Amino acid sequence: MKKLILCAVALISGLTVAQAQSDSKAVQLGIKGGLNSSTISGDDIGELKSRTSFNAGLVAEIPFSERVSFQPEVFYSGQGFDIQENDQDNIFDTDDNVEYQLDYIQVPLLLKVYLVEGLSVEAGPQFGFKIHEEIDFEPNNDGGDIEIDSNDSNVKDLDTGIALGTAYKFDNGFFLSGRYTFGLTNIFEDGTAFENVDAKNNVWQFGLGFMF
Repeated sequence: MKKLILCAVALISGLTVAQAQSDSKAVQLGIKGGLNSSTISGDDIGELKSRTSFNAGLVAEIPFSERVSFQPEVFYSGQGFDIQENDQDNIFDTDDNVEYQLDYIQVPLLLKVYLVEGLSVEAGPQFGFKIHEEIDFEPNNDGGDIEIDSNDSNVKDLDTGIALGTAYKFDNGFFLSGRYTFGLTNIFEDGTAFENVDAKNNVWQFGLGFMF
């Protein structure tokens, strides 16, 4: 998994350098971060409350023309869902929310189209590499963590989805973005008690970034 993540970072860096050799003013590399609201859904999943977390990482924009660009990204994404909210019956003997945390390194490969100057829409496949999994009984404190070892996990290491979004880039390089990503594949491993459960990641992301 680490090799795949390093390959994704190298891909962005390599594409950026290669394009920059022909037109250094056209290619941009930036940073981004923001809030996540995530859950899982499917035919076999009831209504679950969303987990609120964050995302942060790198983004590149490689133009094909004045209006169309290729936008690869690599970023950390805190995902999962709330098992219990603190206004529900306290079955876990805690005053905090109880979160099932699934954290990923996400690699979206997006086609970006500018509708007017600054305003764009984007869409493309996204590949997620699971880096951490735990149940957190005290998400607002350092304690309460029950980490799930990869050997004991029922959740796949690789997740795939489609990302759809929009962004507005200002002349000074700052940009605002909003995005929805819906999973294409079941998150649960084959050969486990959950292999026939239809469950897919769904994430809303809102953030701020800067292109250098």
